[in-house]
Amino acid sequence: MESDSGKQQQKDTFGCFKLVALIALCFVLVSPAESFDPLDPTGNVTIRWDIMSWTSDGYLATVTLFNFQLYRNIMNPGWTLGWTWAKKEIIWAMMGAQATEQGNCAKFKLKIPHSCKRDPQVVDLLPGAPFNMQFTNCCRGGVLTSWGQNPSGAVSSFQIGVGLSGTSNKTVKLPKNFKLLGPGPGYSCGPAKVVPSTAILTDDRRRKMQALMSWNVTCTYSQFLASKNPSCCVSLSSFYSDKITGCPPCACGCQNNDTCVTKDSKILQENVTSTHRKSDITPKPLLQCTHHLCHVRVHWHLKDNYQDYWRVKIAIINFNYRLNFTDWSLVVQHPNLNNVTQVYSFEYMPLLPYESINDTGMFYGLKYYNDLLMEAGPKGNVQSEVLMKKDKNTFTLKQGWAFPRRVYFNGDECMLPPPDSYPMLPNSAHKPPTTLKLIATYVVFTLFFHLIVTHF
Repeated sequence: MESDSGKQQQKDTFGCFKLVALIALCFVLVSPAESFDPLDPTGNVTIRWDIMSWTSDGYLATVTLFNFQLYRNIMNPGWTLGWTWAKKEIIWAMMGAQATEQGNCAKFKLKIPHSCKRDPQVVDLLPGAPFNMQFTNCCRGGVLTSWGQNPSGAVSSFQIGVGLSGTSNKTVKLPKNFKLLGPGPGYSCGPAKVVPSTAILTDDRRRKMQALMSWNVTCTYSQFLASKNPSCCVSLSSFYSDKITGCPPCACGCQNNDTCVTKDSKILQENVTSTHRKSDITPKPLLQCTHHLCHVRVHWHLKDNYQDYWRVKIAIINFNYRLNFTDWSLVVQHPNLNNVTQVYSFEYMPLLPYESINDTGMFYGLKYYNDLLMEAGPKGNVQSEVLMKKDKNTFTLKQGWAFPRRVYFNGDECMLPPPDSYPMLPNSAHKPPTTLKLIATYVVFTLFFHLIVTHF
C-alpha cells in the first residue's frame, strides 16, 4: 500500500509540475515581454494627458502622443486613440483631432456635445484643416515619424474639453482601457498612471504653464500581435557568384494567395485608379503574386571588394498595389556598420541600443526625394549603395559574413533566407593553382632528369 501511495504521490507531484509549467508557458506567450525589442529596448509610444483648466462640469486638457521608438513610425492613415471613460463623461469640444463617432446625445437639448460615446475613438485632423480647428502639432493625418528619424515629427497633440467628469484632482477619474492603432493592430497599452504635473512652454517659449493634473499611458509594439506572419523578406546576391538567394517560399504566409494578382491582371487594371482616393481606412492589401507573398522585399547585393573598402547595394521593392510607405525606414544589423564611410541617396544613422556595440544602423529616404516608397509598379522601389571600410581583423567573404544578421523594414523584422542557401565563394580546393602545378611539374621533371644523368 505504501508503494502504491508513493507512486500516486509522485504522479500528483508530476501533474502539478506539468500544470505549473503550462501556466508559466502561457504567461510567457502573452506577457508584455513579447513586445521587447532588443534593438530598441526602451522604444514606446507615450500618451500624456495634461489638465490645463477646470470648467463648470469638467476640465480642458491637452493630450500629446510621443513616438519614442527609434525606427518604427506610424504612417498613413495614421494613429487612432481610444479609451473607456471611468464615469459618464462626455466630450464637449475638440481642437486638433476629432472623435470618429458622436454617439447618442439625445438627452442634451441646448448644447450638443462633440461625442457622447462611452468608449470614444479619436483621430488626428487631415492637413489643410480649418485654422479655428487646429492645435499645436496637429493635422498631419495621424502620421508620426520615429524619434530617431525626426523628433519634431514624432509628436502629435490635441485639445479636449471633457464634461460630467468632476472638477478637482480628487473627483476626476482616469480613463481606462486605452487602445492605440498605428494604423493597424500591434500596440498594447498599460493603465493610466498619475505623474508629476507637466510644465508646458507657451508658443513664444517665454512662459511656463503648469498643468493642474497629469497622467501618462505607455504603449508598446509587438510584431506578434500585429500579424502572425512577417510582412517583408530579404534576398541576397554577390559579385563572386551567379547564384541569387531569393526570399524563402511563403516567407510571409501562403494564405495571401487569395489577395494576390499577376502584373497583367484585369482586376489590377480596373482597381489601381481607385486606390489613389483619400481614405481614413487602411486599404485591403492587393499584392503582386510572388513565391514569398510579402509586401516588401529587401535585396542585399555584395557589389565590390576593394583593398581597403567594400561596397554593398541595397534595394527595397514594394509588392503592394494599394499602399505607399510614407517616411519608411530600414534597419540593418551587421558587424561592419561600425565603419560606414559613405551612404549614397539614403540618410543613415547608427543605432546604439547598447553603447559598447555599434553594429546596427537605420537607413531612411531623403526628404522630398525618396522618403516615399511608391506602391508596386515601375516606381515601387528605392535603391542606395553603402561603402564600408574594412577591418582587417574581422573582414571576410567566407561563411556569409558579408550578409546582414537582421533586417527590419518599418519596424517589423524581415524573414532572412536559411544560412546554407547564401551565395558561396567559388570552391577551388580540388583545382590546385596553375603556378603550383608548374612548380610541381618542374621539380618532378628535374629529379627524374637528375636520376637519369647520374645512372648513366
